[in-house]
Amino acid sequence: MTAIFEPSVSRRLRAAKHVLIAGAGGGFDVYAGLPLALALRDAGVRVTLASYSVSELGALPPTAWLRTGLAEVRPDSPGNDRYFPERTLSRWLAAQGQDPVVYAFDRTGVRPLRAAYRALIEKLDVDAVVLADGGTDILMRGDEAGLGTPEEDMTSLIAVSGLDVPVKLVVSLGFGIDSHHGVCHAHVLENIAALHRAGAYLGAFTIPPGSMEAEAYLDAVAHSVREAPRTASIVNTQVAAALRGEFGDAHATGRTEGTELFVNPLMAMYFGFDLDGLARHLHYGPALERTRSRTEVALAIEEFREGLDRTRPRRLIPH
Repeated sequence: MTAIFEPSVSRRLRAAKHVLIAGAGGGFDVYAGLPLALALRDAGVRVTLASYSVSELGALPPTAWLRTGLAEVRPDSPGNDRYFPERTLSRWLAAQGQDPVVYAFDRTGVRPLRAAYRALIEKLDVDAVVLADGGTDILMRGDEAGLGTPEEDMTSLIAVSGLDVPVKLVVSLGFGIDSHHGVCHAHVLENIAALHRAGAYLGAFTIPPGSMEAEAYLDAVAHSVREAPRTASIVNTQVAAALRGEFGDAHATGRTEGTELFVNPLMAMYFGFDLDGLARHLHYGPALERTRSRTEVALAIEEFREGLDRTRPRRLIPH
């Protein structure tokens, strides 16, 4: 089949035996990988879901921990009833008759996270890893006017870049949503063009409206809102609104009240990248290599930003 009929991301993953799809930025980022995961499972590919967790994992019993920094979350896992995206997703998966296990990586720096990833990959015999970002801040290289919330995304990116896995990809879902966190999307497009020139951009494709993947994703997001309405995902509720064909200032959760939204069809598109190529694009990536804690990650980013002579000025997309 020619590339125009099958996106490069899909082609690379269909040849894999076991794909690990992990939320890069914590929270509900793992939901951004759910349509891709369901499509792969439907095609007969084994898929495991994981999340760089920002949940409180301290209530998990000792039996849930595979090693330091890596836990198994199931529908009945104890934890915070107001915010536990991994358990919420596990419960939805169980209700669909899917494998309900969602692995949770503890919130650390690059070195311990890489060790936890390596242990999970070896345990499950994974031959492809996909980091899923809800939004676009994983595409920031460091010199932009605004970076969004990069700490978790970039910790995941650099941790996985140091692993020996045949296929390593990044998918970004939710173009435009990170304006809420100060990202300039003209810079996003400029960065994608630079990644294209470097051979790291793998193209874009939409979640087909009305497809099995779209309907399941909409159901999963609606379920997550019912489970914890006060901490519902701003990113995924907007992507879901875009998948329903809504446009403009369409609010799906009270968390966005008081802000003006711009829900649009681009939010339902996956942008795909070679993971190692994207990691090379990150200007402060080497400074993250030896970090052990989230505090060290934040300090490394802060020091890099303080050392810049200037950042790229904000600009509007002229259309």
